[in-house]
Amino acid sequence: MELSGLHLDPGSSRMPHATIGDVFAPISLSRPDRITVRVQEGSITGDLIVHRNGEPSNPINVRIAVPMAENLHPVSNPAVDANGQIFTTLSGSRGQETPVSIFRIQRDFQMLPFVRGLMNPTGMAFDDNGYLYASSRAEGTVYRISPDGEMAVYAEGMGIATGIAFDRDGNLYVGDRSGTIFKINPHREIFVFATLEPSIAAYHLVFDDAGTLYVTGPTTSSNQAIHAIDRDGNISVFYQGLGRAQGMAFDVDSNLYVAASLHGKRGIVRITPSREASLAVSGNNLVGLAFVEDGCAVLAAKDSLFHVALDIEGRPLQG
Repeated sequence: MELSGLHLDPGSSRMPHATIGDVFAPISLSRPDRITVRVQEGSITGDLIVHRNGEPSNPINVRIAVPMAENLHPVSNPAVDANGQIFTTLSGSRGQETPVSIFRIQRDFQMLPFVRGLMNPTGMAFDDNGYLYASSRAEGTVYRISPDGEMAVYAEGMGIATGIAFDRDGNLYVGDRSGTIFKINPHREIFVFATLEPSIAAYHLVFDDAGTLYVTGPTTSSNQAIHAIDRDGNISVFYQGLGRAQGMAFDVDSNLYVAASLHGKRGIVRITPSREASLAVSGNNLVGLAFVEDGCAVLAAKDSLFHVALDIEGRPLQG
């Protein structure tokens, strides 16, 4: 974790150190205007204090995410049902069969197998009837999954199907990594909705309150854009200047949160409706997020999920 301030250099031959609550937090870099603090395993949310030359700094409240599930492989946002249960994937490399495809995490953080036999599950979204939809990037197929975990094909021929999202009218949108955004109406008729630059990883989709679709798709550029697509399929750039932008979610104030790098710092970036960007959460290897109750969020990393209190009220993922 990096902090900015004044008089943060050692000031003597002895390196300063920090504490978060009662837990020691070593400092790996100390400069007059910034320090880098290592957050130790077992740390929890609390006041961070820098100790320099025997004197404590002013306290800064630091919110620390706690692990809630491990030994996973999420590649996009977790999904949250109407009961607050969280769904995440053990996706695997392309063509790899995993023993469990999708896990369900109950409100007490107990993790249970939910779906087996779905190759490379990638994007997930719930419809208004409580059915979970999941894309398979290996098969180019979207599956419809009942609350009991029964799986059926919903649509096929989606190329390298990755991110998915519903709009307010029940249309399902699917991002094909090779560059196409498909629209599937409630009658399962498939249309090409928009075409973008191919992604090296996956497309990630989310709707705002106005029905505009926001899309990220990591490329090799460190100046990557978030694209906005209106209801007629017209494409514009909402924000440009991110590195490896991935999963997204909106809060109730229409701020967009995206797992990305901003000015070389990795984490969750907040972009306001006026397109001002700042780092809201610091963290490496994040691929997505989902807001849950009580102002909390679930963060998806490359092999784990984390729970963090942010005092942010999220909006539903449906359009």
